[in-house]
Amino acid sequence: MKARAQLDLWLPGICASRFFMNMIHMAYAACLPVLRGAWGMSAAQAGSVATGFQVGYAVSLLGFSWLADRVGARRIFLTSGVLSTIAALGFALFARSYASGLVLFTLTALAQGGTYTTAIMLISDRYRSQHRGAAMGWLIAASSLSHAASLLVTGAVLSRGGYQAAFLVTAAGPLAGMLIGWSVLRGATNVIHPSEGGSGAGAELLRNPHATRLIVSYTGHSWELLGMWAWAPAFVAASLAVSGAMTLRAAELGAYLSASFHLMGWVASSSMGHLSDKLGRRTVILALAAISAACSFSFGWLVGGPLLVIAVVGAVYGFTALGDSPVLSVALTEAVRPAYLGSALAIRSFVGFGAGAISPVVFGLVLDATNPAGAPASGWGWAFAVLGIGGLAAVLTAWGLPRTRRVSFREV
Repeated sequence: MKARAQLDLWLPGICASRFFMNMIHMAYAACLPVLRGAWGMSAAQAGSVATGFQVGYAVSLLGFSWLADRVGARRIFLTSGVLSTIAALGFALFARSYASGLVLFTLTALAQGGTYTTAIMLISDRYRSQHRGAAMGWLIAASSLSHAASLLVTGAVLSRGGYQAAFLVTAAGPLAGMLIGWSVLRGATNVIHPSEGGSGAGAELLRNPHATRLIVSYTGHSWELLGMWAWAPAFVAASLAVSGAMTLRAAELGAYLSASFHLMGWVASSSMGHLSDKLGRRTVILALAAISAACSFSFGWLVGGPLLVIAVVGAVYGFTALGDSPVLSVALTEAVRPAYLGSALAIRSFVGFGAGAISPVVFGLVLDATNPAGAPASGWGWAFAVLGIGGLAAVLTAWGLPRTRRVSFREV
């Protein structure tokens, strides 16, 4: 298939499919202040459910991405869409305790991974490099907008129908995403790039320092971003509770304010990929990773502070923590040969989302350790500081990327 020089209407269709697929992702985080009491969870247990989701997602990305190199990205995208619909409805209908929530949310993640890296591969095949950053930005932006919508919808339904209703409403998203995906890709060619010989993707990456740096930087980015996403609604709710808000009302308002952080991520994703087409991948990655790390080291100390300050810092946090995601993704598509891209994305996703899976539970452990047992958490600074370590790692590893606009495998 010949790559296109301009973006077309196919892109909004793929983005819309991803938007609805991701609607279930933030339902647990938005309901967390209520679920801790309803399911009798400690902070560490609460974090472990988010960790279970991320571990499942990492394994899913690894398996589906590896398969995409062999059977085609289109086929895997559509198959994952069907499985995602079934799993999301199962979570909504049967997650009623810590144990069932952990198992079913993990199964939901195991089904979902096949719609992420395959979408990156589909975009890489369809568009030329000079427009690929913008296209990738819109793809990541669709996911971020979905997270914001998930938080808003969950917050609205939570106060009226409880977490059970909130789960069910957001589980309808993957069904809509599956139907849109089938419509957009119904007549598309299922591309399988022929192997170029050699000793495989692992050896290819070991010989490619640019790709290795991008994977390490993505790992630090994922540690920070996924930990922040898992705990930001609970942090905002805790800040409101300090001001005297009731738990359910604080959870609802926390979901709404956290949704604005994801909206800032949507703005960042839709613009930073395009900006990297103009200024270069390295410049944009470094700037965003440095600012998000600074936010991690400061955000948690604002608990109980003025809501306006929390909103402003959180907006900057949401913008910078997600803004480098499309840039890291498009840079990898340029640094790795097409025949190995699925496997490279599999390795990156497994390592990156594996780190992102660990960070919420580490966050919870630090939160438990730095607050009195049995009392509502009032000290969040050290827990968020742990996330900042990932941001610093992203900065240090991205520093060695080439200063050219694009990170091409032809340079290595």
